[in-house]
Amino acid sequence: MKIVVIGGSGLIGSRLVTLLSEAGHEALPASPRTGVNSVTGDGLSDALAGADVVVDVTNAPSWEPQAVLDFFRTSARNLGKAEAAAGVRHHVALSIVGCDRSPENAYFTAKVAQEEVIKAAGVPYTIVRATQFMEFIGGIADFSTDSGTVRIGEGLFQPIAVDDVVANLAQVALAAPLNGTVDIAGPDRAPFAEIIARYLKSVGDARPVVTDRAARYYGGLVEEQSLVPLGDARIGRIGLERWLAQAKKG
Repeated sequence: MKIVVIGGSGLIGSRLVTLLSEAGHEALPASPRTGVNSVTGDGLSDALAGADVVVDVTNAPSWEPQAVLDFFRTSARNLGKAEAAAGVRHHVALSIVGCDRSPENAYFTAKVAQEEVIKAAGVPYTIVRATQFMEFIGGIADFSTDSGTVRIGEGLFQPIAVDDVVANLAQVALAAPLNGTVDIAGPDRAPFAEIIARYLKSVGDARPVVTDRAARYYGGLVEEQSLVPLGDARIGRIGLERWLAQAKKG
C-alpha cells in the first residue's frame, strides 16, 4: 500500500513513516523539506500519484489566529482537490480532542475549520482526535508560568505518548475509512495541575503549580472536560509514569 504522510518530516510524521515502512508499506514523507507544500500546492500532484492513503499530520508554523486558520483551511482544501484528482481512497487527519469545545483557543478553532473542509472534500476520511502529547507537558508548564509559578486552569487532563499516537494513526491508515472521528487518549486521567506537577517533580523542577480558574490554555479557559474525551476513546498503552521513566533515560 502506498501511503503519503503530509508533514512526514516532523515529530509524528517521521515516526509514522518509519513504522509503516517497517510493516512493509510504501510510506513516503511529504513536506517542504521534500519539495511538497500543502499550502502553496507545490509538489502535491506528483507526491500523491498512485497513493492509496494520505495521512495529514501537518502543523502550522504560526499560531497567530488568522495565520493558523488560513494555514489549516488552505492546506486541507489543496489536499482534498489533489487527492480527488489522484483517486486517493482514504484521507486520515490528526486533530485534537475537544477542539470544538474551546472556541477561544485560536489553534483549536483552526482545527475545527480543517475538519469541516475535510468532510466537504468528497474523499473518504477518518479524523483522529488526540489529547495533548506527553512530550509537550514541559512546554505547557513553561507557557503557563507567571512570576515563577505555574498557573493551570481547572479541569481534567489525559495526555498521550507520541508513540501511541503514531501506532493509532498507523492502524487507522490501514483500515477502511470511517467517514467519522476517532478519539485517542492516554491511560491516565487526572486534574490538569496534578499531571503538570508530577512532570515537574520527575525532572527536578521546583516551580510550584497552582490551580487557577482564570488561567488560560493557549488562549482558552479550561473547564472540567474541555480537554478529555467525552465518550468512547482508544486508550494508549504508555502511562504517564512509564513515559516519565523512559524520558529520564533519554
